[in-house]
Amino acid sequence: MLPMVVAGGLLIALSFVFGIEAFEQEGTLAAALMQIGGGTAFALMIPVLAGYIAYSIADRPGIAPGMIGGMLASNIGSGFIGGILAGFLAGYVALAVTRYVKLPSSIESLKPILIIPLIASLVTGLTMIYVIGEPVAALLNALTSFLESMGSTNAILLGILLGAMMCFDLGGPVNKGSLHLWCGPARIGNLRPHGGDYGSGNGACHWHGHRQLCRAQQVFGTGAGSGQSLFVLGLCFISEGAIPFAAKDPLRVIPACIAGGALTGALNAGRC
Repeated sequence: MLPMVVAGGLLIALSFVFGIEAFEQEGTLAAALMQIGGGTAFALMIPVLAGYIAYSIADRPGIAPGMIGGMLASNIGSGFIGGILAGFLAGYVALAVTRYVKLPSSIESLKPILIIPLIASLVTGLTMIYVIGEPVAALLNALTSFLESMGSTNAILLGILLGAMMCFDLGGPVNKGSLHLWCGPARIGNLRPHGGDYGSGNGACHWHGHRQLCRAQQVFGTGAGSGQSLFVLGLCFISEGAIPFAAKDPLRVIPACIAGGALTGALNAGRC
């Protein structure tokens, strides 16, 4: 998934060269770059993540249900965390069907092509829609209502919360909720939320220094050069660059990102 993150992120950054909102003009080069990077490369990122998680569990029969679950996770707004859940769910359902569903020898050959993808996709898809989708939406609405009720009464606390949200799912629904909350005040000249949030978005991809990033890409197995690419993506406000590290070891990476984002948000909001 890393080449999609890097290629897609840099194409989005190139579209910003023509203006931060230039991609909204149909038929322009900026719009084409955004379509390639954001509309295509980033759209494939979560399905590929989920598909290959399922593949690692159930081999080839897990790829299709995993990618279907990942696309659903992307569409319902559960982000890469939902994609990870979809990948594990699809993989273990496909593995269970492979091991425990016994069929007559005359139709056994249909299992990897028909039976496993159908059952695993059905279970994964229904779970994503009815079990995961609604709680994610409810959580985002609750966070949005809470932060809107805060206003700007405590700029540092608001910066901490917005920064932590920005780095929680690195481009997912909580991240987008944070983005939405600072866009409104920024348009009317209130840059306190903007400073806290924007700085944290950059901080998400700079959660280690150069040496630590080089070490991190060895620990997390994300490949040569992946750590250095985060600097470029972070400068372009593309927090998705940290997702390969978070997907590899979410229990260590996500808290580190949240802590760094919250600190950066507090510092920036306090100075704006």
